[in-house]
Amino acid sequence: METDSARKAVLDAADELFYSRGVQAVGMDELRAAAGISLKRMYALFPSKADIVARVLEGRTAVWNERIAAEAAKHHSPREKVLSIFDFLDAWFREDNFRGCAFINSFGELGATMPAVADAAHRHKREFVEYVTELAVEAGCPPRVGLQIALLAEGAQTTAAISESPESASAAQEAAAVLLDMHVRN
Repeated sequence: METDSARKAVLDAADELFYSRGVQAVGMDELRAAAGISLKRMYALFPSKADIVARVLEGRTAVWNERIAAEAAKHHSPREKVLSIFDFLDAWFREDNFRGCAFINSFGELGATMPAVADAAHRHKREFVEYVTELAVEAGCPPRVGLQIALLAEGAQTTAAISESPESASAAQEAAAVLLDMHVRN
């Protein structure tokens, strides 16, 4: 197996296993078996489990950004683009394998013991707030509204995961619309 395909096999297997069961519940031997490579080869590709987790989270950020951008591209105004975040969330919450935010899950499980996990989670959340803030400002709101709307999205993710209620996305979208409209009028 070539290096790139072996690396991809490990990251794909790790993403699926870590997201469905948690990082600590998945041993390196199980991960190696799921990826279809030897343990020696896996450690040659990735020096540690922390490195694998960090790379999986990088991949999750890329997928998150792609899916958010694809949903936003369906709309024209900054206001509609902000609200489209919640359309993306609604669709994601309804997927069979939805288990909440991988960043929140990983940070809660390992943030205190794996600095790479904490760094990846911090970076992902910071970039999301920056994205939402940019759109909120373009929609005519003060920058603080971006953080407020990002918090609605974060709360919707947590609520949907814990209570298994995908309608959290539409409730958060309604609140975001109120925030946008309140600030744009003033």
